[in-house]
Amino acid sequence: MRFAFISDIHGNAEALEKVLEDMEVKQVDRIAVLGDLAYRGPEPAKSIDLIRSLNTDVLKGNADQWIIRGVREGEVPNQALEIMQKEQQWTREQLTDEHIAYLETLPTELSFEEGGIRIHAFHATPDSLFDVVLPNVTDNDLLEKLTMKEEANIYLYGHIHKAYQRTVEGKTIINLGSVGLPFDGIAKASYLLVDIIDGQIQTSHVRLPYDMEKVCQQYEDFNYPNIEKMQNILRSGRN
Repeated sequence: MRFAFISDIHGNAEALEKVLEDMEVKQVDRIAVLGDLAYRGPEPAKSIDLIRSLNTDVLKGNADQWIIRGVREGEVPNQALEIMQKEQQWTREQLTDEHIAYLETLPTELSFEEGGIRIHAFHATPDSLFDVVLPNVTDNDLLEKLTMKEEANIYLYGHIHKAYQRTVEGKTIINLGSVGLPFDGIAKASYLLVDIIDGQIQTSHVRLPYDMEKVCQQYEDFNYPNIEKMQNILRSGRN
């Protein structure tokens, strides 16, 4: 069984389409989406529509929550609050009431078993859409923040936009990276493949180039509120 896990699309439909095309080539059996579908990218509505067309498991992320109810003080750096609120308003204006209702009803966790392997997936942590767990935290912090709620073999999350994998005390913890807005210095779309065959597990991060300059131009064409900042993130692969 071949699984694909994607997260943090952030309205970058161009990158998402490349990822979906690659999944088809690689003959993925099941897809799951770990949140942050639309906010901060030039094509929020198209991104949501592409995800909905998959008819698969989709979780809510913090950026989906921001679209629903706004960006609040204390959730982002003070100097970024005003511009991120403007970005949120712009994003909502591109979406229909149906899009908003869809985001509002998304669950926050996914658990399932395949071939004796238990997988627990969420956006940031099992208990929060906003907590940040970086790749270099201690083993104890990693276990405490990500693995205590439910017993599993593999724990998957998004949110930090930095792809990595660590195994601690027999538990494999993997961040998917970001489809649309990576922060790890690799300016390519990121997603995760997991193959489970006869109780054996093989995982791989896939990095895909896409037409980044087209997306950078879209920010300008669509009068996005924070053009230069978002173009710089896309081109550098860093926040």
